[in-house]
Amino acid sequence: MNNEWLMKTGSTLKDSGKLTHSSKIKVKPLTKQAIAIRLTLTALFVITVYSFTVFDYGDTNFMSGLKETFANFKTMFFEASFSRLTITEAIYQVLITLGLAFLTTVFGAVIALFLGLLAAQNLSNKVVSNTIKAFVAFIRAVPTVLWVLIFSVAAGLGSVAAVIGMTFHSIGYLIKAYSESFEELDEGVIEALKGCGANWWQIVFQTVIPSSMTYLISWTFMRFEINFSVAVAMGAAAGAGGIGFDLFMASGFYFDLREIGMITYFILVLAIIFEFVSTRMKANLRETH
Repeated sequence: MNNEWLMKTGSTLKDSGKLTHSSKIKVKPLTKQAIAIRLTLTALFVITVYSFTVFDYGDTNFMSGLKETFANFKTMFFEASFSRLTITEAIYQVLITLGLAFLTTVFGAVIALFLGLLAAQNLSNKVVSNTIKAFVAFIRAVPTVLWVLIFSVAAGLGSVAAVIGMTFHSIGYLIKAYSESFEELDEGVIEALKGCGANWWQIVFQTVIPSSMTYLISWTFMRFEINFSVAVAMGAAAGAGGIGFDLFMASGFYFDLREIGMITYFILVLAIIFEFVSTRMKANLRETH
C-alpha cells in the first residue's frame, strides 16, 4: 500500500514538475514604443530636476517657500471657516452652480439625443453620420472655457454666455457617447424590424432607445458631474455666479485662506455625493437590465 502511494505521489510530482518547468513566465521584449516612452519619461524627469536646481528664485529661499506653502495648506484645510459668507449663502451659491450644471446638461442631452441618432451609422446615412461626427470632433477639440468666451462676445460675460458655451460643449460630448451606444446594438434586430415594415421612428422608440437606456443615463449623469466642475470654473472665468465666483473672490481679491478651504470642502462634499449617487444608479440599472 505504501509503495503504491509513493509511486503515485512520485508520478504526480514529476508531472507537476514538468508542468512548472514548461510553463515559464514569458517576458516581452522591449519594443521601439516602450523604449521611446522610457526615454521620454527619463528625459522629463532629468529636465524637471535640473530646472529646480537652476531656477532663479530671486530672494525667495526654496525651503522657506515650501514651508510657507505647507503652512498655507494647514490654514486652508485645518482652520477652514466662513468670514464673508454665511452657511446659508454658501448653500444658495452651491444651488446656483448645481442649477447651471443641470440646465446645460438637460439642454445638451435633448439636442444630442436626436443628433446622436443621426450620427449612428446603423441608423443614418453614412454621409450624414460622418458630417455630424466631424463637426462634433471640432466642438470637442475646443475647450469649454473658449466656447464660453466666444459666446460672451455676443451675449456678454455672465450666466447666459456660460449656459450657451457649456451646452455647446455638452452637445459635442454627448453626441459621441450616444452614437457609439447606438452603434453597439445588434444590426440583426434592426434589419428584422425593417423587414417587418417598421419605420425609422418605430425602430428608434421601440428598440434603440429602450435597449440603450442604461448607457444613456450613465453618460448623461457623467456629463452632469463634468458640467458641475466646469460651472465652478465658469463662475470665476465668465462671471456666471455661484460658488465658483465666491471662490474666485476669496482667492484673488481677499486672499482669505480659511474661506477658500471652507468653499473647497463644500465642493468636495458635493463631488463625493455625486460619486455615491452615480455608483448606486449604475448598480440599479444593471439589476433592472
